[in-house]
Amino acid sequence: MNSKPDPARRAYWLKTLHRWHWISSALCLVGMLIFAATGITLNHAASIESSPRVESRMAELPPALQAQVEAMAADIKQKTPLPPALRAWLSEQLDIDTGDRLAEWSNDEIYVSLPRPGGDSWLSVDLATGEIEYEVTDRGWISYLNDLHKGRNTGLAWSWFIDLFAVACLIFSFTGLFLLKMHAGNRAATWPMVGLGIVVPAILALVFIH
Repeated sequence: MNSKPDPARRAYWLKTLHRWHWISSALCLVGMLIFAATGITLNHAASIESSPRVESRMAELPPALQAQVEAMAADIKQKTPLPPALRAWLSEQLDIDTGDRLAEWSNDEIYVSLPRPGGDSWLSVDLATGEIEYEVTDRGWISYLNDLHKGRNTGLAWSWFIDLFAVACLIFSFTGLFLLKMHAGNRAATWPMVGLGIVVPAILALVFIH
């Protein structure tokens, strides 16, 4: 004897799934729009022209600070952040924030790579002369958004955001799938459409991707 589904139980699950579905969709809406748009720009990156803008700055360390840094360089044998005094001077004089980025130390030079989304930059300090050279490259906002999509040089906070965004997308997708299942009885095209969404990418991957 077949038991009929409990209407109260079905109503509870519909209400619960709808709640999680709209909450997760609200949380990941902007992220999904950005990631979808940058998926297109990344797929056609070779066709999108960009004109990188390069800016250079030159300066010279005060003799006292130069002597202090030069003395430190003789004892440093591995990558380590710039000393606080040098970081403070760079921030005040050149508006350069190296934070805790690791620097490459040698007997005659300090080099700091400062990659960032949508561009790149680097800083070098000549220990013999105290000369500082800083160069920053800006590749534009499309490159910036593309790097956000890839999580390239975006830091810990954005990395956490991507993880949480992915979790919200999973919740959105799975609650949508269960809602499809609950409504499939009245919508004959439900499972053929779901199957089509699985089969088409599989065929493309097996036949056209080598």
